[in-house]
Amino acid sequence: MRALTRIGHYLAAVRQAKRNRSDLFGWLLRRPQILLSTLVFETALLFTNRLDPKLKELAELKTAGLVNCEFCLDIGSALAQSAGLSERQLTDLPRYRTSDAYTELEKLVIAFAEAMTATPAVDLDDLRADLLQHLSRAQLAELAATIAWENQRARLNQGLGVRPTGMAEGGMCALPERPAN
Repeated sequence: MRALTRIGHYLAAVRQAKRNRSDLFGWLLRRPQILLSTLVFETALLFTNRLDPKLKELAELKTAGLVNCEFCLDIGSALAQSAGLSERQLTDLPRYRTSDAYTELEKLVIAFAEAMTATPAVDLDDLRADLLQHLSRAQLAELAATIAWENQRARLNQGLGVRPTGMAEGGMCALPERPAN
């Protein structure tokens, strides 16, 4: 049931897109094999549901912010709201270590996303051990796959110039404010 709820939230976020709707698909249609494999992996991650979606969204948003993928921050903000993240959790993400908006587990998840996104990936052994105090091995595998995929997704979007679509407009958004032109 959790997977169907996440799929519903994902489809609702995509319906909110106001502009640049064809950026990513316009690129991927040129390489149908890549489009198909992307859709298969995205679907697989949507159907993995041992880990709380809120934790997945925190990890994805942190990763997207570190890679600076505005499209990922846009859709991630819309999905985070559906998963139950508060506005404060979105705004405190850059300073999560000192924020009281997060639980101990949430801070570990964000730190794990940060460590996996660093090049080279650093300090994973201690974080992995700490996370295994709270999560099962299956949940940790799901978290690691989610973070790794967000890195791939964000870097692909960056490389192709995929722009935000306005999915999170009108709600809370982790996108940094742009200066007025």
